[in-house]
Amino acid sequence: MEVVEYNPEEWIETASGNKVSRASVLCGSQNIILNGKSLVLPGSIIRGDLAAVRIGRYCVISDRVVLRPAYKALPKGLNYFQLSLGDCVYVGKDAVVEAASIGSHVIIGEGAIVSKRAVILDCCEILPGAVVPEDAVIPPFSIYGGNPAVLIGELTEAAQRVHEEKAFACYESYVPAKAAGV
Repeated sequence: MEVVEYNPEEWIETASGNKVSRASVLCGSQNIILNGKSLVLPGSIIRGDLAAVRIGRYCVISDRVVLRPAYKALPKGLNYFQLSLGDCVYVGKDAVVEAASIGSHVIIGEGAIVSKRAVILDCCEILPGAVVPEDAVIPPFSIYGGNPAVLIGELTEAAQRVHEEKAFACYESYVPAKAAGV
């Protein structure tokens, strides 16, 4: 994977190794939990002001992604639900995620939309531009694409390791500009 040099003044690196762009928007940061070694790239918006957002280890939140907790309209107003992402989740550029939960080892393609209260189980791929319907449950080891998203293939058990390696490589490829040549 290609090395990406970043200006350390434009990023925040936490004690647990998270790298968060200062050009991202974290609303309600007290309700956003990054478990470590995750990337939040420029232009991303994480809405922790609506409900808690939990992000596992080695997750990549790409450019201009929106992570927004799902809600349900009730007679007395809106009820927001926690949004959870497992470990080694890659969310592609311009994707919008309003899921109830996303398991580990999941790839969400560029421009995909994961609608309200959807549940994506472990080791799945949502193809670029796919639209996962509200309240959908995506089974493990599946590939979904289209609008509305439908099952178009299955992943092998090796996919888990492939997704892990991609997540590790992506995280390691982001280096401070002064350390890039070392």
